[in-house]
Amino acid sequence: MHAAFFLLLGSSLARFLTRDQSGPRTAWVMALFALFWLLYVLGRWWAPAPRPGGRPTARHLAWLGSVSAVWIALLALAPSATWCAMPLLFAGLHTLPARIAVPVVAGLTALVVVSEIRVSHGTLNPNMVVAPPAIAAVATAVLVHLQRQAARQRVLIDDLVRTRRDLAATERRAGILAERQRLSTEIHDTLAQSLSSQQMLLQAADRIWQADPEAARGHMRDAAEITSRSLVEARRFVHDLAPADLAERSLAEALSALADRESGTGLTVAFRLDGTPGLLPERVEAALLRVGQGALANVREHAAATRAALTLTCLDDQISLDIADNGRGFDPAALAAPEADRSRGHGLPAMHIRARQSGGTLTVESTPGEGTVVSAAIPLTP
Repeated sequence: MHAAFFLLLGSSLARFLTRDQSGPRTAWVMALFALFWLLYVLGRWWAPAPRPGGRPTARHLAWLGSVSAVWIALLALAPSATWCAMPLLFAGLHTLPARIAVPVVAGLTALVVVSEIRVSHGTLNPNMVVAPPAIAAVATAVLVHLQRQAARQRVLIDDLVRTRRDLAATERRAGILAERQRLSTEIHDTLAQSLSSQQMLLQAADRIWQADPEAARGHMRDAAEITSRSLVEARRFVHDLAPADLAERSLAEALSALADRESGTGLTVAFRLDGTPGLLPERVEAALLRVGQGALANVREHAAATRAALTLTCLDDQISLDIADNGRGFDPAALAAPEADRSRGHGLPAMHIRARQSGGTLTVESTPGEGTVVSAAIPLTP
């Protein structure tokens, strides 16, 4: 548009100098040509056009009115400046609302027609009357259509941006909830279980402190050992939320060490490995180890069992961990009843969540008086 303006202005000036100049008004016409050029150039910096869809500023409207006024004066003195109306027409359509731009274009077109008729000689050429309105009508229709298309696109883009913003907020909230759930299960499976074990050992030591000091000191040593492991687990938990037992061990070694730690007075825990575990994802190893920890914590706290067994079974398409005990058992359906006490018993829900997050399942089989079997199975997909 700017290139078209300077090209048409140059050709209009050349036509005036070669055909239309006449004595005293030549200086005025040259001054108006210079002023016209200067106003147009200054307007690009002093009164820039509004952004698409924006309202024109008062400064821009003042500039557009000034340029149009100079062009009208120039047209009266030098009809060769007629076609400089085209850049003004496009500038007006580009920046003004359609309800204002259309009358402006009609006025500019009428002035062009009048100027063409005024300088014509002989028989009136119909093209002088028909061509300018036809060109102006086509240009107006095209630009108004483009304006409306751009307005619709802006609405769609705004809707898309708003939808993406809402979706991002929803995903952020979902991520926060998921992270809270993950942290709660990590804390339950590590620190809470360790604190529960320490409490039981300290209470046992307190009960037998006078009667059997050596056994009480043994409970204190066990509590101190659990405290030391809990401290390592907490530091690991803060660092990267990965189980400390898996830092330098395989899953099978970590489960074997877990069985050894949980074995003690009144409870014997055995570990058995069926098959050869391959290279497992860290999330699968962590999930199975946490399930084993949670299940043994339930055995120790609730089952009153004397024996428990950890069995890691490795197949081609899945890996599973079974935790069985010979304790008092319970009714799994009673836990799902609406009247069940939920102030305790976060272990099973946490184990279900871990298995589900790893793409697996957790099943619990138990009958009052016949022990419990907890099974976590996670598929191994490429």
